[in-house]
Amino acid sequence: MRISSGVLFLAAMLSGAGAAVAAGGGGGTMNMPSARMPEQTPEEKAISAYNAGVRGVKKADELTAEAAQATDQGRRDKATKRANDGYRKALSKFERAAELNPSMHEAWNYIGYTKRKLGDYEAALGAYDRALSIRPGFPEAIEYRGEAYIRLNRLDDAKRAYLDLYAGNRALSEQLLTAMRAWIATQRAGTSDNPAALDEFEKWVQERSAIAAQTAALTREGTAASWK
Repeated sequence: MRISSGVLFLAAMLSGAGAAVAAGGGGGTMNMPSARMPEQTPEEKAISAYNAGVRGVKKADELTAEAAQATDQGRRDKATKRANDGYRKALSKFERAAELNPSMHEAWNYIGYTKRKLGDYEAALGAYDRALSIRPGFPEAIEYRGEAYIRLNRLDDAKRAYLDLYAGNRALSEQLLTAMRAWIATQRAGTSDNPAALDEFEKWVQERSAIAAQTAALTREGTAASWK
C-alpha cells in the first residue's frame, strides 16, 4: 500500500513542534506542553484524522497479508476479521477528514481504498471519482479504481486505467497488471460466467506484459549505453 507523504508533510508544517505525532522506528508520541495550545483549525483536524487513518490502514494491510499466508483456516479467519475491523476504523477517520476538508483528495482516495477492501466496490468507485475530480490524473486513485473495475468485471474500464497509468507511471501500471493476473487466476480456479471474455482479457494482459517487459529492457539498454 502506498502512503501519500504529502499530507504527512503538511501536518508537520501546520502543527509545528507542539503537535502530537506518532513516530516510527521505535519512537513514541510527544507530550503536549502544559500551556494551553491554540485550537486546531479544521484543516489541521482533517490532517490528524487522515494520519490516524493511514496508520490504521497500514496495520489492516499487514493483517490482510497475514491472512493470505496463513495455512490454518482459524488463523486466516481471525486475521481477516481483525483486518476488516481495522479498515472500518480507518474508513471512519478518512470520512472525518473529508468532512473537515472536502478538498483533501488523499482522504477521498483512501475512502475508496478502505471501501474496496471491505468489498463495497461501487461505493469505492464513487470515492475515487471524487478524488480525481479534485486532482485530475492522481495516479494512486487511477490504479485503485482500476482494481475496483476488475472486481466489478468492468474489464474495458480496467484496461483504460492501465493504459492511462502506463503513459505516466510505470510502477503503478505494473501493480494494476499484477492485480489483473491475480484476478484471472482466481477466475480460472472457480467458474467463470463468461469464459470467452476471460480468455480475451487474459490474452490482452499477456500482450501488455510482453510490451512492458520489452520497453523496460530497451530502457535499461539505453541507460547502460549512456554511461559508455
